[in-house]
Amino acid sequence: MLPGMRQTLRDWTEATETFALEVIFEQRTGKRATALRGLLFGLSKAFAVAVKVRRFLYDSRILRDSTIGVQVIAIGNLTVGGTGKTPVVEKFARALRDQGRNVAILSRGYRSKPPPLGRRLLNKVLLREDTTPPRVVSDGKSLLLDSETAGDEPYMLASNLRDVVVLVDKDRVKAGLFAIERYGCDTLLLDDGYQYWRLRGRRHDIVLVDCQQPFGNEHLLPRGTLREPPSHLARASTIFVTKSDGRTDNLRARLARLNPQARIIECVHHPLYFEDVFTGERHGLELLAGRKVASLSGIAQPDSFEQSLIRLGGDLVYAKRFADHHRFSQQEVLNVINRSKKRQAAMVITTQKDAVRFPKLDRRDLPIYFMRVEIQIVRGARDFQECVRQICFRQGPAPGTETPTEVPGMSSSAPPPNPRVSVPCGSTSWA
Repeated sequence: MLPGMRQTLRDWTEATETFALEVIFEQRTGKRATALRGLLFGLSKAFAVAVKVRRFLYDSRILRDSTIGVQVIAIGNLTVGGTGKTPVVEKFARALRDQGRNVAILSRGYRSKPPPLGRRLLNKVLLREDTTPPRVVSDGKSLLLDSETAGDEPYMLASNLRDVVVLVDKDRVKAGLFAIERYGCDTLLLDDGYQYWRLRGRRHDIVLVDCQQPFGNEHLLPRGTLREPPSHLARASTIFVTKSDGRTDNLRARLARLNPQARIIECVHHPLYFEDVFTGERHGLELLAGRKVASLSGIAQPDSFEQSLIRLGGDLVYAKRFADHHRFSQQEVLNVINRSKKRQAAMVITTQKDAVRFPKLDRRDLPIYFMRVEIQIVRGARDFQECVRQICFRQGPAPGTETPTEVPGMSSSAPPPNPRVSVPCGSTSWA
């Protein structure tokens, strides 16, 4: 596909997504919007049936899943986007690596550069399985692809985890076999993998629930943002409540009703520092204190990001939002700089996820920084450590020999999930 056509398609997709979200969350009014919501409601009922039928086909083994003989950790959401999944994937990858596991992150590479159109069409026409090896974003030593080819989230993970293998392929069974045979990996992390049921094995399912919007507007796609009904939390081993504000008793009670066996862990996205997008220069969190700042973002839920700038002491005088995964043009960034200057902003702040999609700039009249964040557990740190130990087949320490890092006064006492049974499986060789 020609670059101009690809950009036009991206622009159309983003505009459609933005319009659909405004309709779904009733930000658009009038008869046309109301009628469209009615149509979407009917489609969501059909989608619910399709989800349940698909799950039944896997449960009854009519659709076959694959077991490839290694640990599989699937991290994902019930809703579409916005839960802060990437930092949680990074935290698990670091924890497992520190326990001696050889980790590979498998991503489908949402909005990454697709293979050539001709090859994809030929494979479909001939009903031929795609045998192309996965894209290697990182081989555990070097960063090998750019963000456009890899996708912004795999690229960000590979940038932050230089000693972890990161692969991109829609077929994560194929990618998993590649990781095992080429790099000797013994632990596979499926980024956005809760709905990927083809890969089973010794599987640990981890679901993220946004404290601010746990289940969206409670409707399934396309009337809402739910990929599955909330009742499908029942198959999760661990539930992460992200962006926790500490007032989660009602949410925890509902989660416990949906899945009484799962551990419930609460976390926040903790800012670490600010880094210049172009020079790599780092500054402490005091950079914003008492200064006028502007924000630029293309993420699913920008409110949390913008509020964090205010909490750090910044005077947010201008905020520009684009659709999730938006790939910025030079002119768009320059426009933001110009409007920020008119409001006397001293700098522009963006997210790390957005920073990997920035173009080169001919001029830069204001510094542009991204805010580096990490996951900080505020409730359930001992459960997190136990989760990692279970994945690594290690016994926990004797009582009193370990003090987990956790916000004082908070604890979690959810019982451990049921153990998983693995079935060995053969593998496929790669040329």
